[in-house]
Amino acid sequence: MSKIFTSTRLGRIEIANRLVMAPMTRSRADDDDAVPGDLVATYYAQRASAGLIVTEGVFPTSGGKGYVRTPGIQTEPQLKAWKAVVDAVHAAGGRIFLQLMHTGRISHPLLLPGGELPVAPSAIRPNGQTWTNEGQKDFVTPHELSLAEIKETVRNYRVATRHALAVGFDGVELHGASGYLPEQFLSSGSNQRTDEYGGSVANRARFMLEVLAAMIDEAGVGRVGLKISPEMNFNDISDANPQETYSYLVEHLQASDMAYLHVALFGAAVNYRELLRPRFAGSYIIGGGLTRASAEELLQEGKADAVVFGSAFLANPDLVERFRRNAPLNEPDRSTFYAPGAEGYIDYPTLAG
Repeated sequence: MSKIFTSTRLGRIEIANRLVMAPMTRSRADDDDAVPGDLVATYYAQRASAGLIVTEGVFPTSGGKGYVRTPGIQTEPQLKAWKAVVDAVHAAGGRIFLQLMHTGRISHPLLLPGGELPVAPSAIRPNGQTWTNEGQKDFVTPHELSLAEIKETVRNYRVATRHALAVGFDGVELHGASGYLPEQFLSSGSNQRTDEYGGSVANRARFMLEVLAAMIDEAGVGRVGLKISPEMNFNDISDANPQETYSYLVEHLQASDMAYLHVALFGAAVNYRELLRPRFAGSYIIGGGLTRASAEELLQEGKADAVVFGSAFLANPDLVERFRRNAPLNEPDRSTFYAPGAEGYIDYPTLAG
């Protein structure tokens, strides 16, 4: 019997099946006020048959924005728009978590209020570029956060969590991957601090653990997930000893307080699924290049409690039903991933259509 279509619990949340829609940046928010556009509620409601939807990355504070047309969750218009999204998903029978994503140094003054510098644990400029309204721009040397600013950033995550639960989200996920701020603190290549937030792996993990603790304290037990992606090395992130770093991090998570740990793997030489699974006693979900067959195998062997799909959900609003019928899948149109408008967003055909 297939386990994909069986129900399970992730923390306090019961989900109808074990297919999780991955967080995916889609760039459909208004760039001036970071409000999710009218199409966003339709997009997520179309995919409400997923056991759980995790939204695109949402910045917890305006200084955390890293890309054009990405949404926030601070202002009344933003909250009102997100409430419409949540209500649409719930009306369609779905469950939805909000992902909080502070990009840290992976930003540019053209994207930030008053042209301020991006922030980071250390003033180290990453290699690469980001998209702005003036086209691609090189990353800049970020502002190194002071101890007081670190505490304020943790508080911003707490407040954003409060806002997410207030508008009805079933929970929140901390984006701890992709070279963004929490991973910048965690990784030795981007964190050269000499205070209690730098140096040893315990110190480098402190920021992520403090943010999680604040989010859990605000949301309550079983409503906060964490996404990590060891050795993804995206956005010029690197660590001298990633196996030690991620083992320490996972061993120090309060698994009983969390909804889940989401481990996304993209080509790491080490089998982090086997390394980290025994170190986390809570719900464990896996993503990254899965097929229906490989996902089923992970579930049957007890290596995951749920499985995560990204572009397959993007291009197939009815992915659950397609998997159920072993039906062919739509191919995603990469040219429309981050383009504004309905094309490649809410117009993918379903089997019923």
